[in-house]
Amino acid sequence: MNAEGPEPAPILLVEDEAGLRHIMAMLLSQAGFRVVEAGNGAEALRLLKATPASLVITDIVMPDMEGMELIRKLRQSPSGPRILAISGGGVITSGDYLHAARLLGADAVLAKPFNKATLLSAVRDLIQKA
Repeated sequence: MNAEGPEPAPILLVEDEAGLRHIMAMLLSQAGFRVVEAGNGAEALRLLKATPASLVITDIVMPDMEGMELIRKLRQSPSGPRILAISGGGVITSGDYLHAARLLGADAVLAKPFNKATLLSAVRDLIQKA
């Protein structure tokens, strides 16, 4: 615990593209956030059992458990973390995926590609609302 109170829970970053995940984690860390990384939704759920998160940033199209399923499972708990869904599309457009993510309970969405300022603005906004 620091002089300003307890340290906030980390951000859980769920992205199957390792390069993008590491870049995003670095940007968030440089901005002062603690970040835990997962490569898919199944890994994210395992990590959340051990370490609660204040915010989950999840890609939508991933192996082993897609972001839609992760969002659905996170929303089963009323005290779950805030959720930022990100997508670059796939078989359907990113806009379709992100609209569906909102319907499932994502608090905010970002279409890939996005820039550092847009990512940090969305994260700060969601953390403040937590």
